[in-house]
Amino acid sequence: MIRVQSLTKHYGERVAVNGVDFTVEPGTVTGFLGPNGAGKSTTMRMIVGLDRPTAGTAEVNGRPYADLPAPLREVGVLLDARSAHRRRTAYKHLLAIAATHAIGAARVREVIGIAGLDAVADRRVGGFSLGMNQRLGIAAALLGDPQTIILDEPVNGLDPDGILWIRALLRQLAGEGKTVLLSSHLMSEMTQTADHLLVIGRGSILADGPLHEVVAGATRSVVRVRTREADRLAALLTGPEATVASQVDGALEIENLAAEDIARRAADAGIVLHEIATIEGSLEDAYLALTATDTEYRAGAQRTEEGARR
Repeated sequence: MIRVQSLTKHYGERVAVNGVDFTVEPGTVTGFLGPNGAGKSTTMRMIVGLDRPTAGTAEVNGRPYADLPAPLREVGVLLDARSAHRRRTAYKHLLAIAATHAIGAARVREVIGIAGLDAVADRRVGGFSLGMNQRLGIAAALLGDPQTIILDEPVNGLDPDGILWIRALLRQLAGEGKTVLLSSHLMSEMTQTADHLLVIGRGSILADGPLHEVVAGATRSVVRVRTREADRLAALLTGPEATVASQVDGALEIENLAAEDIARRAADAGIVLHEIATIEGSLEDAYLALTATDTEYRAGAQRTEEGARR
């Protein structure tokens, strides 16, 4: 378990992390989302003792990371995929890490196989692609068979096969009861991998809950309906409890009424529906809504050719 309480980090006058509280539970994949500069990496670095908090605490399995007697056996960490010594082979890089915790060569070979690096185990890391470095970093994180896994952007540089592999691996680790904290900017991967979601913006937690609850709470769902009697259906449904909006393609989008209620009312009125579907908000919609006012780095709007001529 990871427990963060009132965690705060100042860099001079800049507040990078501002009194953050959250718990990452075993048996789940917890996604950690936020814009660039929101405090994700700083928070993760404080959890594993690489940055000292200005205030507050971060504990893994009830202790600060620095107090763990054998951290590699309790916490597997990937924060920088290109941290390996470029002149070492993948095997020797992992062997050197394993030696710090008396982990044998057999386990080194095992995690090389788990990461799909058998064919390049004796190649120097300096010639690795980003995706191969990611696999090597994940292999290092798994060396001690830790209960807690912390990965920062692990799918960066992975090809489609690699993405499927890391997705399955994270689900497997959570299924074994391990605690998994994962940061990524890829919403599609979060949607398919994460059970729980933390969203941070400008150093503060904006959302903390099961993924589906975070999405439902930050987005709206609508029911899309198509009928040849759109005007009559709109008049029938519009009221204090529901809003109806006509779309350019002739369809209606109704808020605050369930599809079943709409279909029943249409049937009672003798209105034939040619299409009816509930459209839920996506994780991307929820993320953009939650961070709309908390994005520090935002590109300016480009001028159009017409605007440039004015």
